[in-house]
Amino acid sequence: MTTMPRPIYETKEEKDIDLAHLFDTFINNRGLIIGITGFFAALGIAYALLATPVYLASAMIQIEPKTGLPSLTDVVNTNPPVSPAQTEIALLKSRSVVGGAVENLNLDIIIKPHHFPVIGGFMARRFEPSEEGELGWYPTGLDAYAWGGEKLRITRLDVPDKMHGEELTLEAAENGGFILRDTDDEVVAQGVVGEPVEADGYTVNVAELLARPGTTFTVIKNRTYNTTEAYQNRLSAGEHGKQSGIVNVTLEDTDPEQAVRVLEEVATRYVQQNVARNAAEATQSLQFLDEQVPAVRRKLEEAQTALNKYQTGSRTVDITAETQSVLDRIVDLEKQISEQNLKRTEMERRFTRQHPNFQALMNQINQLQNQKTELEKQIGTLPSTQQELLRLNRDVEVSSETYSMLLNKTQELDIIRAGTVGNVRIIDHAAADLESPVKPNKPLVIIVATLLGLIIATAFVYVREALKRGVENPEDIERSGTPVYAAIPFSEKQSSLEKRLANFKRDKSAASYLLSVNDPADLATEAMRSLRTSLHFAMIEAKNNVLMITGPSPAVGKSFVTTNLAAVIAQSGKRVLLVDSDMRKGYLHKVMRCNGDKGLSDILSGRITLFDAIQKTQLNNLHVISHGQLPPNPSELLMHENFARFVKEVSTMYDLVIFDTPPILAVTDAALVGSQAGTTLMVTRYGMNGIKEIEAAKRRLEQNGLLVKGVIFNAVVRKASTYGEYGYYQYEYVSK
Repeated sequence: MTTMPRPIYETKEEKDIDLAHLFDTFINNRGLIIGITGFFAALGIAYALLATPVYLASAMIQIEPKTGLPSLTDVVNTNPPVSPAQTEIALLKSRSVVGGAVENLNLDIIIKPHHFPVIGGFMARRFEPSEEGELGWYPTGLDAYAWGGEKLRITRLDVPDKMHGEELTLEAAENGGFILRDTDDEVVAQGVVGEPVEADGYTVNVAELLARPGTTFTVIKNRTYNTTEAYQNRLSAGEHGKQSGIVNVTLEDTDPEQAVRVLEEVATRYVQQNVARNAAEATQSLQFLDEQVPAVRRKLEEAQTALNKYQTGSRTVDITAETQSVLDRIVDLEKQISEQNLKRTEMERRFTRQHPNFQALMNQINQLQNQKTELEKQIGTLPSTQQELLRLNRDVEVSSETYSMLLNKTQELDIIRAGTVGNVRIIDHAAADLESPVKPNKPLVIIVATLLGLIIATAFVYVREALKRGVENPEDIERSGTPVYAAIPFSEKQSSLEKRLANFKRDKSAASYLLSVNDPADLATEAMRSLRTSLHFAMIEAKNNVLMITGPSPAVGKSFVTTNLAAVIAQSGKRVLLVDSDMRKGYLHKVMRCNGDKGLSDILSGRITLFDAIQKTQLNNLHVISHGQLPPNPSELLMHENFARFVKEVSTMYDLVIFDTPPILAVTDAALVGSQAGTTLMVTRYGMNGIKEIEAAKRRLEQNGLLVKGVIFNAVVRKASTYGEYGYYQYEYVSK
């Protein structure tokens, strides 16, 4: 037998994105996409309803620029004005402020009631007591959980060092009692509400407890530093507008009342600290002036004594008008220099000599000193008596002016210290909107969850499509050079028949497992009739009336095709013999409801005759030969000359002989059977067999000198995007 030439297979290279295919994939999988999207939307709705809401407490603080102390630090500043808000915000969030609030409010003691998983917190939040002390309803046997209305307040909790941050369990007991257990469920303390308890390194003072006996709470004692740092991170503060001096402070918490309480405590402590800081500055400056006043007073007294003594000794009282003018000018300069020197003395205590403000002050002092030097040159031209009187009067007036200035500044600072109010004040006290939590944003959560589900579903569909190896379009098979004789739609009815067939031994009441008998109007049955017509013309030039049907792999529906094709051909009036040549796993006898113990293997081995093996079916023109007893050497039996004689004999007895064979890629039985057949068809399954697998099966047959006449494309799923693509429409009489 000559070997058939191998056809040249066409390949299609698709480099461009097929938008139509992408759209078809989306439409065909719309049910899956809608299902996954709906599932994520449901999760989003559940989260939005069940998640613990987070509330926002807010306060507003005004920060006024510091005017400084009026007597000392009024120096020329050439730098641009800087908003004090950033500095004050840092002070507001400092450990001295936040840590003090943590200690005052016992925020380092974390208390969480035990709620029933998933829905317990939701039910507790929805509970509204109608009277004081009322607790929420609970299912029988679940009294260990909190269902609404429970309260626990602990004013003091000391634990061993190793237990900081660990979860303790506090259980409500009878008559206002409580039991505290550690992480090993060992009792470490027990007592009653209002009475401190000390035991084994634990100190507990429960100030309030409202719960059913048996209800449990989680209690955690954190370190003050860690709690302070946590609240510093949660506390948000920002200036409302550039250099406006208005600071908005916010704090988020699942308990709105606690958020308001904590934020109000922080704001109050910050204002108190600001007042204390400003008062301390005034006190420090006042102390400095008190140290300077006695020295200036002594200097004034000495200057007055020297002037009186000189006037008495020289009998000179008045000075000339020219001298008086010079005196006034030099006294004014001395006064300015004295004021600047006071400022320099204090600034040396606060800044380095390289500080820009200090350098500016020294420039002012040098300018005044230069002016003073020029005046002293003029004084040198006066008579000696006038010079001395001028000097003495200058000392008196300068000391007097300096002394008066210090007294005035001292009084001003004393008033400032007594009435210090600070440069910050609370504009809006802490408050929270109890009706509208900031988290979760329910519409946003639902929208995001829905979009996420849509994205995941779409990605899953397209990734699955990209990884799918099975052929879904018969045109892909025809491009390889093999015609598709029929595309048989997937049948739900056939699926139910296969489930019944799985219970073959128990289901003795089944009239038939053939789809063509049970539902003649099914689309798959109509496809079989179309295949019958195509096969009639295909076998006109065949060497005999023997048809072999094989497939590349198991589970492609090969037996379904052979049995129903044989049935529709028999219904057309032709005598048909169906032979199960799968002597390994054949089960046509189950489908045809006949005996599988006597069949092909027994004929080929000579145990029975041909007529003993032929079995009738419910169709008059259809006979069956089952696989028979499963032999150890099925391939050897098919290679024996008995098989050739068998084929020749049955071909003369029937109009058509159909052989159902094992998969060609699994065993060689199909090639042996095909050598005696005039026509070979191959069954492939929609979405299961890839184009390379189909081509490999064809090559395997061609290597044995067999030409595949055509392919039967089985179990085609009718998709929305390809409805009617294969030409199958429901067209039948419907009884009214």
